[in-house]
Formats: sequence, structure tokens, C-alpha cells
Amino acid sequence: MSYYISGIQQMGIGVPDVQAVFRFYRKAFGADVRIFEEAAQAPLMINYTGGVVQSRTATMAINMNGGGGFEIWQFTSRSTEKARFDIRIGDTGLFVTRIKCRDVKAQYALHQEAGLDIIGALSTTPSGESHYFLRDPNGNIFEITEGKSWFSNAPHLCGGVEGSMIGVRDIEKAKKLYSDLLGYNKVEYDVNGKFEDLAHLPGGEHELRRVLLSHSKERQGPFSKLLGATRIELVQVTSRPAQTIFENRMWGDWGFIHLCFDVRNMDELKTAADKAGFPFTVDSGSSFDMGEAAGRFAYVEDPDGTLIEFVETHKLPILKKFGWYLNLKKRSPVKALPNWMLRTLRFSRVKD
Repeated sequence: MSYYISGIQQMGIGVPDVQAVFRFYRKAFGADVRIFEEAAQAPLMINYTGGVVQSRTATMAINMNGGGGFEIWQFTSRSTEKARFDIRIGDTGLFVTRIKCRDVKAQYALHQEAGLDIIGALSTTPSGESHYFLRDPNGNIFEITEGKSWFSNAPHLCGGVEGSMIGVRDIEKAKKLYSDLLGYNKVEYDVNGKFEDLAHLPGGEHELRRVLLSHSKERQGPFSKLLGATRIELVQVTSRPAQTIFENRMWGDWGFIHLCFDVRNMDELKTAADKAGFPFTVDSGSSFDMGEAAGRFAYVEDPDGTLIEFVETHKLPILKKFGWYLNLKKRSPVKALPNWMLRTLRFSRVKD
């Protein structure tokens, strides 16, 4: 038996106002299906919250076009703190969230018309794909990029989370986690220098090494069709020292707090992570109740301390008003859920 990664389940984002950010992501990215909303304490994360159990409220939202969702996370026991320095590309941690798009040029025009905070202009990646960057109201940076896979034809050009741009100090060391353990074994490009498409980003004037990774094998698992293909871009700054994005701050503070993967067979993953040198630093150990959903979750750190979360979903609301919850413990860890069943999630859409 082995472990299976269905894809990126969500990007965790620490914010000062969950509802305001959820409204923005609905309009800007089409993430209008609310999977759960819950207020609770986070005792298992105490090692990352200053040795004190903190309270929080969280909302998870997805886009029915497919892709990962957003776990929008707000402290309720303390203020959400910003970084004490200007974060630049190459600083270690989750620097950018990638959002897949059907028509990047058309979406760029729509985002311009809506007055969003676009950084620079429409440009091309080292592999020739169209993309651009924008900031949300809290200053978090998103990359709108060409999508590789789609689940449905929801009424938005954007899909969900397609990956992340992650700052690391040593790409070869980082690949032991992202390539070997997480399956991003295909190098789409590996380039060095100064890059025109990054010139308008903070720190974009520096010399960088960029490695874009994808997975050569199609993902397996219940949510693999919905989550789709994803890519990770590792960025190493070579002309200045890198800072740590979450230095002297807590998990849950302002910014991208973790990148979460939907997995099956967590025990096998734990064994593989131990052997690879990335032991679980947090493990719920059994099914953890998240209000309307439940599952087992765990965390590892990449070589620079960036938090990667794994979630093995056990219960998921399908038609909440009728009390229909999906029990995934009784299903194959490899087989994808039927499309009709996943499409019922649209009934949790929040309309403005």
C-alpha cells in the first residue's frame, strides 16, 4: 500500500477580516463555494502559535471550475500581525499563490476594469505562457496563469489554486520534499538571471534561479478530478541574503500560512516523510472535527521551515440542507469521486 496525493486542497491565508477577504476572492477569482465555516481553538498548532492555544475562525472556499481552494483564517484571540519588513521575491516561504485561468488576456482586461491592484503588466513566463500578478486588499500576491486542467464550466475565467511560488535557500535541498515526496518530478524550466516578467515584483531586480515543477503522473484519489494538475515554482535569490517571511511571527498571521495537499493513506505518507527527513511536526492522529467537515491533518516543514499541510478528508458536506455528508473512509483511496457527486458542491455557492 502507498500514499496518494489528490492535489492541492487549499492555500491557507491569514487575514484580519475573513468575510471581507472571502467577498474579494468570490469576485476576483470565482471562489464562491463555501465548504465550511467554523470558529474554534487550534490546540494542535501550539508549537506554531507562541506556546499558547489560540482561537480562530476559518472559511474554506473553492471555485467549481476546479483547482485548490482558499482556507481563509483569522485569529479571534489576538491581532493578526504583518511582517516587520518588506517581503521580496526569494525570501523563504510562500510568496505567491498561482491561480489558473482559461483566458489570461481576457481576465487581465476584466481585472483592470474592476480596478484591482495589478502589478506591472501582462507578460510571459520563461516557458512562454501568459501571466500577470496582482495584490489582494491585504497585499498578498497572486499570479494569474494559464490553466492545464478544468473540472467544469463555472461562470468565471479563473479557476482555483494551481500552485505556489515558494522562496527557498537551496533549490536542490527543497526538491527532496517537493519533487521526491510530493511528486513534482518534472522540470518545466530551470533558469537563472534577472527576469522581465518579475521586474515589478518586490525584489524582482535581483538575480534569481527559478525552477518550475509539475507532476508527470496524473494525480489519484477522490478529489483528483476537482483539484486537477498543479505546479510549484521554487525561487532562490542569488544576489542577496534571503529573509524568512514568517520570521518572529505565528502561523495564522498575515499572509500565506501553509500549502495544503489532499491525501489518502496518511500512515504510509507519515512513514515516507520520516524516511525522507521531513517528519510530521503536527499530527491530529485521528479524525479531527472541523464543524461541517472532518478529517486527519498533519504538517511538515520544508528545509526552510515553510509549512506544508496534509489533509485526509473523512467527512465532507455534499447537500447540507438535506443532511447529506460524504463518508470517505468507506471509499477507495485511488478512485476519483464521480463528477455528478462533486458537482453537488455548487449548492453551497454564496451569491453576492
